Amino acid sequence: MTKTEIAKTFSNREFEKTYQFISDKAEWTVIEEAIFIGKKAILDNCEQVDNYFTSVTTDFKTLNIIAEGNKVVINGTAEFLRDNKRVSFVSACDVYAFNEKSEI
Repeated sequence: MTKTEIAKTFSNREFEKTYQFISDKAEWTVIEEAIFIGKKAILDNCEQVDNYFTSVTTDFKTLNIIAEGNKVVINGTAEFLRDNKRVSFVSACDVYAFNEKSEI
């Protein structure tokens, strides 16, 4: 996968497809919520997020992708539905910095 594909896949919460591209030294900051340091902490959080996604129907929309060098920025929205009713709606901007091995 290209850096842009890795970033888009992770942003769309298809986490397992990106696991091999996550550095052991990666950091994931969820603004005003938490910071996950290291691959294990990130994978553990991915599993928790996946558990939530199994309880809702999610509609992800990617609005913009900006890629330059080792950085990729993706913004988009996610609508979460349960029993055809909106549980929540999120607008997000994800910033990825890749290392020299093309890992996030």
